[in-house]
Amino acid sequence: MAEITKEQQEFLNEFNWNKYEQGIDEVKEDKLKEFEDLVDKNFIETKADELVEGVVTHLTDREAIIDINAKSEGVISLNEFRYNPNLKVGDKVEVLVDIREDKAGQLILSHRKARAIKAWDRVNAAHDSGEIVNGFVKARTKGGMIVDVFGIEAFLPGSQIDVKPIRDYDQFVNKTMEFKIVKINHEFKNVVVSHKALIEADIEEQKKEIIGQLEKGQVLEGVVKNITSYGVFIDLGGVDGLIHITDLSWSRINHPTEVLELDQKLNVVILDFDDNKSRIQLGLKQLQKHPWEALPADLKVGDKVKGKVVVIADYGAFVEVADGVEGLIHVSEMSWSTHLRSAQDFVNIGDEVEAVVLTLDKDERKMSLGIKQLTPDPWAGITAKYPVGSKHIGIVRNFTNFGVFVELEEGIDGLIYISDLSWTKKIKHPSEFVNVGDKLEVVVLELDVETRKLSLGHKQIEPNPWDKYEQEFGVGTIHKGTISKLVDKGATVEFNKDIVAFIPTRHLETEDGKKLGKGDTADFKIIEFNKEFKRVVGSHTAIFREEEEKVAKEAASNIANNVEKSTLGDLDILQELKDKMEKGK
Repeated sequence: MAEITKEQQEFLNEFNWNKYEQGIDEVKEDKLKEFEDLVDKNFIETKADELVEGVVTHLTDREAIIDINAKSEGVISLNEFRYNPNLKVGDKVEVLVDIREDKAGQLILSHRKARAIKAWDRVNAAHDSGEIVNGFVKARTKGGMIVDVFGIEAFLPGSQIDVKPIRDYDQFVNKTMEFKIVKINHEFKNVVVSHKALIEADIEEQKKEIIGQLEKGQVLEGVVKNITSYGVFIDLGGVDGLIHITDLSWSRINHPTEVLELDQKLNVVILDFDDNKSRIQLGLKQLQKHPWEALPADLKVGDKVKGKVVVIADYGAFVEVADGVEGLIHVSEMSWSTHLRSAQDFVNIGDEVEAVVLTLDKDERKMSLGIKQLTPDPWAGITAKYPVGSKHIGIVRNFTNFGVFVELEEGIDGLIYISDLSWTKKIKHPSEFVNVGDKLEVVVLELDVETRKLSLGHKQIEPNPWDKYEQEFGVGTIHKGTISKLVDKGATVEFNKDIVAFIPTRHLETEDGKKLGKGDTADFKIIEFNKEFKRVVGSHTAIFREEEEKVAKEAASNIANNVEKSTLGDLDILQELKDKMEKGK
């Protein structure tokens, strides 16, 4: 082995073996200790779930790089800063060490968790002190909005957004607003905030000032706050008043939206209010002249007017002849017909109609109108058109218990009494004989033009068949018939379509002592005929009983004659014997 020279030994002694083996210069113990002390002095010791403050050093499209003065920088997703879209380099933020180091040796931080930890302390403090806080409206939810306050999701009820009803909730999404924390539920970690509460304090002062100055008849400016079917609520600057639907317009309206719309500014007049002025009644139409005062001065009864049907009731229709001026057409003035119907049979809502002024009272603001007056009165000249005895065809319009109303033409109705419907049929109710809507031939029996009454008859179209039946089925006549049915206390026999005779039970007995039954055919003798009451009574028994009585009468007569003759003969013999005896003496 060759011997090492002095120069080589010096080279080996001075050679940096640490850099050769480790790639770096060897750190001396004193320097290493000095470096470690420096690190301990200037860098914090990071622990999991530790809350610290950091500075944004860099922003990428998806992440924020945060320096928390640790041995390495941390990373936070930009999603955690959605509430703060203006985040920039240099901003200080609170973070929580979520993962001390990932595989790359980089700290994973959480701003959201850091905010959540501190948020409850801040929320409680703000609630206790009444502090006004800023919140970011994240989204709309059922009944209100979700608001980010210090990183906590709080609920903003729809009724707490503003003092006036909100119709478009979406306009508040992604906006930062001021709120007051009104309720905290620690058990369920729920927070309720209000923006309305911030407004109400100022409004309360305005309200007191406005209420103190209210007077009836005072005209104020307001804004339409809410519309209902019965009226409109007006915001008078912190004080609400109601315009009832009847005080919106002199014209009749079906819904307030026909006159006003939400958020509309307008002048209103104070009509009334309660003692504490909490319920204020307003008027809008009172700011305009009453339409009745604008009617033409020369308008009079008998004039023709045009208008629109605005309301229909069973008793008639209201027609608006001018804005706010209505007249009533009673159903009886819609047609000359005395058979009243519903107003809807003549007009519909929205119809433009012409009418005649029947009554007019401008002081009472009342007007009655008529439509039938535009056509001739059908009763004019009725005696020539419908003389007594004339025959016509009418339409059955209605029934009563005592008769039938028949319409000969529009406005001409007549009554047929139930007794004038048929010569032969016994009718208990007109519906047994005819139906509503049927055409019926009638004869004019009586005509009273003054009272507009027309008496009609139907049976008079033909001669009374009972005049003929009175001879054909007179008392004592005999007719063959079949018993159609057994009834109480007897039976009935139909001799023709009109003559239905009643046979009493005791008159159903046959010659051999039996009784006739349903379907039996026999001869019947008429023992009663009443044309007025259409009553016919027959008897089968009377036929053979009469013969028996006849025979009996004849036998009795013969016996009497024989007796009489026998008696007279005996007297003669006795007289002869008496004479002989006297001679013998």
